Amino acid sequence: MSYVALSGISAAQLDLNTTSNNIANANTYGFKESRAEFGDVYSNSLFTQAKTTPGQGVQANKVAQQFHEGSSVYTNNPMDLRISGTGYFAVAKDRLVPQQNELTRNGAFHLNKDNYMVTSNDEFVLGYQVNKDTGDVLSYEPSPLNIPAEFGKPKETSNIEAGFNLPANGELKNPALFDYTDPETYNRSTSSTIYDSMGSSYKLTAYYLKDQNQANTWQAYYTVTDSEGEKPVNIVGGDATNALGQVGNTLKFNNDGTLASINSGNNVVTEPLGEGANPINLNGADGLQKISFGLDSATQFAAPFELTKFDQDGATTGFLTKVDFDENGSVLGTYSNGQNIILGRLALVRVANDQGLDKKSGTQWDATQFSGHKIWGESNKGSFGGVSSGTLEQSNIDMTQELVDLITAQRNFQANSRSLEVHNQLQQNILQIR
Repeated sequence: MSYVALSGISAAQLDLNTTSNNIANANTYGFKESRAEFGDVYSNSLFTQAKTTPGQGVQANKVAQQFHEGSSVYTNNPMDLRISGTGYFAVAKDRLVPQQNELTRNGAFHLNKDNYMVTSNDEFVLGYQVNKDTGDVLSYEPSPLNIPAEFGKPKETSNIEAGFNLPANGELKNPALFDYTDPETYNRSTSSTIYDSMGSSYKLTAYYLKDQNQANTWQAYYTVTDSEGEKPVNIVGGDATNALGQVGNTLKFNNDGTLASINSGNNVVTEPLGEGANPINLNGADGLQKISFGLDSATQFAAPFELTKFDQDGATTGFLTKVDFDENGSVLGTYSNGQNIILGRLALVRVANDQGLDKKSGTQWDATQFSGHKIWGESNKGSFGGVSSGTLEQSNIDMTQELVDLITAQRNFQANSRSLEVHNQLQQNILQIR
């Protein structure tokens, strides 16, 4: 009888510990509640009567975790992630050995000093490399996800595509009097940013005037100023002010307002705009930094001036300004040069039997022979769930149920203690018989 009572006390203590651990982790992201499971102890021998043999107590079979999903808590941090559905994030303690990894549902990630995605325990979050153009995963070979602080080499501007309507009833101007500092000498102007070979930015301004000397003809002139826009950049071979009137294009239009022809202006080469950079070659032949103007979309209709398209290539070095994640687990980096780049894809893992996972600290698990091998995949593919950014998975603890279980375990402990006390009293009575 004493062993039966002791086994009951031990089982109740395990139940109390399990319930207390659940309550303690009620606010642990990605935590899964545990449940103590017990079985009775029954044994007999060849010389006992099965019909009259009592049970011999209780034994702990398993402390099983329950892997149903917890509720969501929404944050303002895009690097807080949760998996809605099946799957685990994979994390590695050693950046150089990603094959040795563990699984977690806790998606509270951040960037370390080297711009690697890590957990609160500084373990490296694993992902896949992707094709930069299509965004497709190249291989399900996981590696630590790195978010470059800088992206891309400087790219000098070489093409500008502009589409606009020049008003047919525009005021006639004398090209000989054009002066970029006097708005009365031209009809309209537009500005854009261009980049030299070192990634420095400058302002390119286009001035449009309706030629009084030729019907249905407009002249386009260009100036390039320094990075602060304070003065024209010097022109090789002459004074900038005098040379500016020779830079440009001549646009001739048909009577129906469509573009008839574009004649290029003179070749004008600027001095280098930045230290070590190439000069900018306006309207010139190949060589140096040639900028070609695409004005094929220009029109001359009886409508106000309207800019319908303005695209230009070229970029400076970009610095990371924002990190986002889409529902497919793609890591999206936004950079100061306007580039939006898919930097990788989060790796997701599942196993055949969640209950077979080996529990680790830090709300992590590892695969065992009972769970089955790790199956690698990605968000929203096959049986894998989707990834949500700006939200975390709370623990799946039901606090009301846990408090009820705590009371029940306490009563069981008291009852088994009472049983042991009664057994002790009976032994005392027997010893006192004379």
